[in-house]
Amino acid sequence: MNGSDLRIGMVGLGRMGANMAVRLRDVGYAVVSVYDVRSEAADALAYELGITAARTLREVAAASNVVITVVTDDAAMDRIYATDGDSLLDGAKDTLFINCATITPDVHVEVQSRVESRGGSSIEACMASSIPQAREGSLYLMVAGRRDAFERAKPLLDRLAKVVRYVGDAGQAAKVKALVNMVMNINTAGLAEGLGLGEALGLDLSMLREVFAETGAASRVLETDGADMQAREHDVYFSAAHAAKDSHIATALAREHDLRLPLAEATAKQYDTMVDLGLGELDKSAVAELTFPSRRAHRAEPVTLEMIEDLDELHLRAGGPGLT
Repeated sequence: MNGSDLRIGMVGLGRMGANMAVRLRDVGYAVVSVYDVRSEAADALAYELGITAARTLREVAAASNVVITVVTDDAAMDRIYATDGDSLLDGAKDTLFINCATITPDVHVEVQSRVESRGGSSIEACMASSIPQAREGSLYLMVAGRRDAFERAKPLLDRLAKVVRYVGDAGQAAKVKALVNMVMNINTAGLAEGLGLGEALGLDLSMLREVFAETGAASRVLETDGADMQAREHDVYFSAAHAAKDSHIATALAREHDLRLPLAEATAKQYDTMVDLGLGELDKSAVAELTFPSRRAHRAEPVTLEMIEDLDELHLRAGGPGLT
């Protein structure tokens, strides 16, 4: 595919999808159609791009010969590729679909089957990066699907990513991404426990982070989340709700292979607790709210009105809606 021949549609306009669309526009691609179940998000991005937002998935498929999807979960993926009703499949013939969601591997396999049955092509391009990288075109992409479809997509993917790694047939990239996020989430929860215990011991947390950085406690998560945990700065880059979802994808894969993963299972429960407390839309770094003894979300405390008010203030500071 020649870049000048591409008409790109974007489905799923959260923080990642919207920034990817703007990036593609900025490097010269024609983004011709955008869609989100939240019409206000579609309208806002369409205005920025100088186009009209689509109101149906059919409209996106009709206008585009490449469609990039960044949806939230298995159910959303099944819906946008539904075999009846409003669906991207209605315009699948000769269209290349690039699916970037972190979802169950089998769903990517099923989507490829549905798309190919309608004469189109589908690949998964799982992302191991965050919002700034989406905007800058420096994502890390793990791609799976038919090799010929990957080769068609690669010039476009190269403008979105600093690394584009082909890992195999449909479903394989989703498996790799599940493991990436599983280990990342475990590291995040572990760091929160280390800093929380450090606070309980009366240690200087800035000093402790510096020591961690020069020893076996160092990690990428320490670089990205350590200061935020200390300062309670939980502006969302990767939400706790997504961390919970992705942890459960990994533990479900383990069960399919008769494996127990105690650390992954415990981490999933931590993020489930955050969701239950109304903290799911904060960044995953907010898992520290469960481990620092000075913080009101400490799990040993009963949930009180005072605790809810404290969490409400934290949520508002991070840019989310209030809880009360």
